[in-house]
Amino acid sequence: MRTWAIAHGYSDLAGGGGKAPTHPVYGVSWNDVVKWCNAKSEMRGLTPCYYTDDAQTAVYRAGFATITNAQVKAAANGFRLPTEAEWEYAARGGLAGKRFPWGDTISQAQANYCSATLYGYDVSVAHDYHPTYGVGGYPYTSPADAFAPNGYGLYDMAGNVWQWCWDWYGTYGSAVVTAPQGPGSGTNRVARGGGWNDSALYMRTAYRGTGGPAYSANNLGFRTVRSLVP
Repeated sequence: MRTWAIAHGYSDLAGGGGKAPTHPVYGVSWNDVVKWCNAKSEMRGLTPCYYTDDAQTAVYRAGFATITNAQVKAAANGFRLPTEAEWEYAARGGLAGKRFPWGDTISQAQANYCSATLYGYDVSVAHDYHPTYGVGGYPYTSPADAFAPNGYGLYDMAGNVWQWCWDWYGTYGSAVVTAPQGPGSGTNRVARGGGWNDSALYMRTAYRGTGGPAYSANNLGFRTVRSLVP
């Protein structure tokens, strides 16, 4: 896909990294991922979601742009990042009020993370990096389907790599809202899910991570979604 994208205007599209073909991509910034979403959409003949103007006519293909909520065609049929609210809804898999996508305790039989004795809800017998995947040099990622999916059939909603979301990081308001897109501006974007080198605290479905739009790391990746298309 990257070869196609570079030939079609995505001149600075990042390559990212991956430990193996079945492992998640890591080392991509929020801006990288947004451009990846548009490139994948255009390559498949879909309508891109991200633009650099409020009229939504200039597709975001290159450079570093501060995309606003007004520049997102959220109902388009192309690929995009989930909003923070969408991500958490999906991560819970229909199970409300629990720490993790499957319940209130966690072990390394359920996710790829770094176990420790700090938290009573971390019930792994062994502690440290995952005994199966903590080998072969950093990053200690695992195959995308190495653990059981949640109630919606989604894998790795806790652990392995953090996942970028659309939203700017900000405080939650007190009003009840439906399908929020987060603050209109900010400094950092939201990341969710925790990574292979994080403790059980960060695996909690409600935990919020952040990073600047240009930040990348070997425990940070992404998950794309598409809006419901009639």
